[in-house]
Amino acid sequence: MRAIWKGAVSFGLVSIGVKVYSATQEKDIRFHQVHREDGGRIRYKRTCSVCGEEVTYDDIAKGYDLGGGEMVVLTDEDFAELPLSTSHAIDVLEFVPAEQVDPILYNKAYFLEPEGTATKPYVLLRDALSDSERVAIVKVALRQREQLATLRVREGVLLLNTMLWPDEVRQPDFGFLDEDLKVRPPELAMASSLIDSMAGEFEPDAFTDDYRTALQEVIDAKVEGREVVQPEEEEAAPAAAVDLMAALKASVERARAARGEAPSGGGAEPTPISSARSAKKTAAKQTAAKQTPTKQTAAKQTPAKKKAAEKGAVGTTAAGTTAKKASAKKTAAKKAEPAKKAPAKKATPRKKSA
Repeated sequence: MRAIWKGAVSFGLVSIGVKVYSATQEKDIRFHQVHREDGGRIRYKRTCSVCGEEVTYDDIAKGYDLGGGEMVVLTDEDFAELPLSTSHAIDVLEFVPAEQVDPILYNKAYFLEPEGTATKPYVLLRDALSDSERVAIVKVALRQREQLATLRVREGVLLLNTMLWPDEVRQPDFGFLDEDLKVRPPELAMASSLIDSMAGEFEPDAFTDDYRTALQEVIDAKVEGREVVQPEEEEAAPAAAVDLMAALKASVERARAARGEAPSGGGAEPTPISSARSAKKTAAKQTAAKQTPTKQTAAKQTPAKKKAAEKGAVGTTAAGTTAKKASAKKTAAKKAEPAKKAPAKKATPRKKSA
């Protein structure tokens, strides 16, 4: 690696000389623009729009457009005179918990290497940061621009992460944020079940750039003159889920199948609350199913039949009521007669035999 910057970390009254290296590199396959017929490189000339002459890099300056055709030209001397207190230093401003720094602010990462005799204070700052479980908020000037950054420890090395300024982060302004959308508890429970079924430990080495690999295969095949084999297309995701619960259940089953787990048979395992609700719903459906034929039969009857049935029912009820009353009277009479005759009976005296 080649150092892109040299300076010192200013830690209170301690100064730690460091070299800065880019911690990341892009692995994209790069192409040149070429002439389709003969493969010749396409070149672009840097020409002036005013005089039309070709301009070298040494004659190029930076211009700020004021609008209306007016331009302010800034040279290297103008940038050199800017008051950058951090032109050769990384000033530590404060130490904060790492979770308080929103990852959206991170921009680029750089490794810091101790220079010369700065190894011991470098290790001291590294170990102190690790023990405190905090990150250092610093200011640094890289490529003629002062930037906010964090300083933390990664694999025994101090890592400098440049950050965006807060006003460089856009605020989301989307219509759905103002809508009163509510998620049903069963949907939320199913989504949580899907998250649980796909939970794991993040291992960066487990992921690969499949597009870059396939593109390299195409290039190698072109070089070797062999046939290019197209990879199988993955199953396309549905454009929109008609039934959200069904889509969530299918996703849970797919995640379990990918892990080699047995299917649940009925989607994700319900929680105790959802099980009780499901049992109540099943019982209600069974009761409704038993009552449905009687309701359907009554619904199919014509109004005339309904009236006849109502009249018949009224007549039958009245007749039944009358019969019951007559029967009750007869029963009462039979019971009452013995009671009346009983006192009338007198004992007949027996005649004495001569």
